[in-house]
Amino acid sequence: MNKVTLVGRLAKNPELRTTNTGKSVCSFTIAVNRRFQQEGQPSADFFNVTAWGKQGETINQYMAKGRQIVLSGRLQNRTDEDKGGIKRYVTDVILEEFDFIGSKNDAGSNRNDSGGIGNSQAEASGYQQDVLLGDDDFHMIADDDDVPF
Repeated sequence: MNKVTLVGRLAKNPELRTTNTGKSVCSFTIAVNRRFQQEGQPSADFFNVTAWGKQGETINQYMAKGRQIVLSGRLQNRTDEDKGGIKRYVTDVILEEFDFIGSKNDAGSNRNDSGGIGNSQAEASGYQQDVLLGDDDFHMIADDDDVPF
């Protein structure tokens, strides 16, 4: 069985291309935080993802650097040859399913009209405050010893 599920944030804006046959393909990289790390190791792993067709067009339209996504797909190996003629083996995640998680402003960034990245600190902090406080039925517990049951 070849199945992978990842939860992470886009490391850069997605890139949408069209093949010679007219099919859309979107490439992007996600950063997935490591649960545990040893000293000297990076705190995240980066995975290249390829999304075909309508899925790729949707991701390109609605996602930007810093946005959070959960996806599942399959691993696919391929070889590339660099300019020096050296073969490199590459493993990509071929997207099968995905869901957007978080909000547009969860990373404090979104795409603006020019396609670039904008930063709205006020909106991001407002989002965090709404998440932390919730609605009127939610009450913060001040101390772990103060269990509500």
